[in-house]
Amino acid sequence: MKPLHEQRILFVTGRLAEPALRDVIQQIAENLGFSWDIAVPGIQVAALLHVQLLLKRLDVSADFDRIILPGWCQGDIGLLESKFGRPVETGPKDLRDLPEYFGLGKKARVNLDRYSIEIIGEINHATRQPLDAVIREAIRMRQSGADMIDVGCVPGESSSGVYEIVRQLRAEGLRVSIDSFDRAEVEAAVNAGAELILSCNSSNIDWVTTIGAEVVVIPDHPSDFDSLHSLVQQVTESRTPFRIDPIIEPIGMGFAASLQRYMRARQQFPNTPIMMGIGNVTELTETDSAGVNMVLAAICEELGIQSVLTTQVIPWCRTAIAELNIARRLAWYAVSNGVLPKHLSSDLVMLRDPRWQGRSADSLQVLAEAITDANFRIFAEDGQIHLMNRNGYDVGVSPFEIFQKAILRSGNQIDSPHAFYLGYEMARAELALHLGKQYEQDEPMRWGLLGTLSASSSVHRPGPADQTERSPEASESKSVTPSEADGDVQR
Repeated sequence: MKPLHEQRILFVTGRLAEPALRDVIQQIAENLGFSWDIAVPGIQVAALLHVQLLLKRLDVSADFDRIILPGWCQGDIGLLESKFGRPVETGPKDLRDLPEYFGLGKKARVNLDRYSIEIIGEINHATRQPLDAVIREAIRMRQSGADMIDVGCVPGESSSGVYEIVRQLRAEGLRVSIDSFDRAEVEAAVNAGAELILSCNSSNIDWVTTIGAEVVVIPDHPSDFDSLHSLVQQVTESRTPFRIDPIIEPIGMGFAASLQRYMRARQQFPNTPIMMGIGNVTELTETDSAGVNMVLAAICEELGIQSVLTTQVIPWCRTAIAELNIARRLAWYAVSNGVLPKHLSSDLVMLRDPRWQGRSADSLQVLAEAITDANFRIFAEDGQIHLMNRNGYDVGVSPFEIFQKAILRSGNQIDSPHAFYLGYEMARAELALHLGKQYEQDEPMRWGLLGTLSASSSVHRPGPADQTERSPEASESKSVTPSEADGDVQR
């Protein structure tokens, strides 16, 4: 076969994956110099490709040197080689693995800049809070990804502070909506610069459509979907801009039925903007909100729901806007490119880790037997904490018991700075075991969008002067491979 830079390669894929595949191949070809083209044999999803279908639909010109199929393709590729007279191979299942497939050693980076869902962050009971607190929270929401700030008022109250709240938010360059059925509050908010009114139904449609701002039309009762039709007709006749919200209900109180209403709304109002207020699910379900937000963002993306309203009040929802900001990008990329929302970004994997590499008991035993210095190595493997140095190897689930054994082995010669270091690192190891996260001694733990949990560093880790038991070859604790076990690596 010709050298790679002289080859012309035909890549086969489905229609949905073609744009993403084209971007990846362009990067590879620029590095390796081959020429290429893409064939889409009349199928949407690459995972559904089969040799028998390709025998009927694939057209290959004479100047291609090889054909690369998606890794999902089923059937005997030898039939294709016989028909086309050139090599046919199945590449990786994930198109982002193509750079590694061609020897470039890494996945192609995915651009997650695009999204279609607007995030409206609601400040709950804003009219009861100090103005400076409302502004700080609004700015924090914007930094997390909110596109608009919703001023949440208190039902049954009429606050005279709405105008100043909205005015100050607008002065910060924030887009604002007002969540109230009180006419005085709504008018004050719109006069101060609010652009969206939540919400409009039969109780206020006579005056809310005269104010000159966009409204969110909701049914008179969540189950009364038919009331949307008459409300939409009246709002349309008044020439008031609007979006609709069929209202999502909490789990246990009609959640599945409310999802059906959103599907029905998209079918019956195909060109009308739709909003989903997701707090009824995230705030009222006692579970970490990231996964819930990802699923809700996916539902919105597939149904063409252009905006979501969310709160982040209850502790398990405190990063809801940041989660949605990532989720809407993942959902857009997955739906637009016909790929799974997997291995695109790890930012929503917070409690655990996207990848985990373990060490076998045998390799740990070999390492323990090879260590010749007094510096401790700490591992979290197979549900246990492992602590080893030249004086011995202790394994267990309790950091306290392991530490006591280490003290005895050292003849009570572990000084206080080193004792604190060992306690801190073993606490991190215990946490990693509890959550199923990867633990590496002296390295930070990853927490997705929350950032990293600090590890010991050269600033905090005890140095040579802090250790009463040490070898001349090495001066501090470190994580090592068996080849480093003789202590000849300085830090």
